[in-house]
Amino acid sequence: MRVTSSLAGRVAAPRLPAGEVRIGGFGGPAGLAAWIREHSVDAVIDATHPFAERISFNAAEAAATAHVPLLALRRPGWVPRAGDVWHEVDSLAGAARLLGAGAPGRPAPLGERVFLTTGRMGLAAFADCPQWFLVRSVDAPEGPMPARTEVLLDRGPFTLEGERELLARHRVDVLVTKDSGGAATAPKLAAAREAGIPVVVVRRPPVPADTATAASPQEAAVWVRELRGGRTRSA
Repeated sequence: MRVTSSLAGRVAAPRLPAGEVRIGGFGGPAGLAAWIREHSVDAVIDATHPFAERISFNAAEAAATAHVPLLALRRPGWVPRAGDVWHEVDSLAGAARLLGAGAPGRPAPLGERVFLTTGRMGLAAFADCPQWFLVRSVDAPEGPMPARTEVLLDRGPFTLEGERELLARHRVDVLVTKDSGGAATAPKLAAAREAGIPVVVVRRPPVPADTATAASPQEAAVWVRELRGGRTRSA
């Protein structure tokens, strides 16, 4: 079976999966549908990041246009546990407002030293926040960002011990993160829980509701095998 992985191209040196890899966009759903037809694709798996807002809708439209089956790989989101102090918001702008205004019923900001783990995109939402920020991302951020910012270039998976040390060394008193799910970056939540640090969690954006889904790569592989039935050549 021939598999082609398509990467968005937003990371300078991505970890490449096995098999064929293409990097860059398709030109919207029409471009993706044309690519599917041109390459005789038999099935599409939407394995994009939970916060890649447009591509899931583009994939659904393109698969319907090209008349090929589509599976969305949606890893489960994080769930608060006993001891967590979470404040959930719908956007980065909402997170910035919460940092500035404080939690409901609390006049003071949530914290003065913010560990921001939402990636290098969207930092402009926090540009007017007065707090000190530790921004962790794979590549160096560009564009507007908070006036008091320290950038930490690093790539997961991260360990609980390492996250504990980082929070203590930088005297972090509030964590801001997106609900990306998965285990690679989850240790920061456990470290914040242990330290009693509040966490601002940005909820996931909406996705197409009528798409078949799988919760893990293993489930997606089963779907492909069942779909194959001696017919599938590429995905």
